[in-house]
Amino acid sequence: MTELPKKTKANKKDGQLLIRINTAERDEFVHLCEHLDTSAARELRKFIRSFIKKHQSAETQTKE
Repeated sequence: MTELPKKTKANKKDGQLLIRINTAERDEFVHLCEHLDTSAARELRKFIRSFIKKHQSAETQTKE
């Protein structure tokens, strides 16, 4: 029997970022995320995407 190719998602999350923060800040952040019915990971990904978008557009403007 031939093996079918595995399906992969376009936006596969395969990288990790390890950060060290104050435990009290982490706990408050996680609690607020739960209260807002979201996850800490989702909010951090959202922040990273907006940070990249903001700074890429600023970098493009300085090059022109």
